[in-house]
Amino acid sequence: MELKVIIIDDEPLAINILKNYVAQVKELQLISTFSNAVDASTFLQSHEVDIIFLDIHMPILDGLEFIKTLHEAPMVVITTAHEEFALESFELEVIDYLVKPIPFPRFLKSINRILKLKQHHSDRGSNHEHPSIFVKVDKKKLQKIYLDEIVVIESLKDYIRIKTTTGKYIVHKTLSSFTEELPADQFIRIHRSFTISIDKVQVVEGNSLEIDNTRYTIGRSYLNDVKAKILNNSI
Repeated sequence: MELKVIIIDDEPLAINILKNYVAQVKELQLISTFSNAVDASTFLQSHEVDIIFLDIHMPILDGLEFIKTLHEAPMVVITTAHEEFALESFELEVIDYLVKPIPFPRFLKSINRILKLKQHHSDRGSNHEHPSIFVKVDKKKLQKIYLDEIVVIESLKDYIRIKTTTGKYIVHKTLSSFTEELPADQFIRIHRSFTISIDKVQVVEGNSLEIDNTRYTIGRSYLNDVKAKILNNSI
């Protein structure tokens, strides 16, 4: 899956930052940048675009007014220094609202959300696509992980260890924040230290479960939810 991207922002520095971010994700292809929404509107009349990164305060036509002119709009991610327009933006059905300065992890979270939405749309017509997520495994490398290959995610304080059917990855992220990015019908937290893939569970016994011949304790506060979710998933 390759998504075509344009950036609309009247600040050259903001454009350069987003260009650098986009370049680090191989599923994204930057096809053009614009310093105003009028030129971008003309471009969209003859080019297919999947994602627009859009500033709000710009000359001639501001970002929110620009969105209102679009008929079959691409997915729009607002990039702005102003927090107060978030509600109005989401009423216009933007995908995400990023407040400058935009940290790369926040940008990546937005891209993962977009990829999930695109994947879900593709899966309606095809069973050959596998939903995936990108994680940053070192300062420069982004690793694509297929969700159906994830077995267990283990907390290592400020890091997590993601065990998949094909390998293991150490990621600088908390277990809570990563679990929130995963589909709730496929993954569940069973302990303060572990989140597991529900369909990988082989045995549930008492306050523990078994995955890939390894026993994991279910935390007391998680026990009822875990057993209910696993039972519901098996019906």
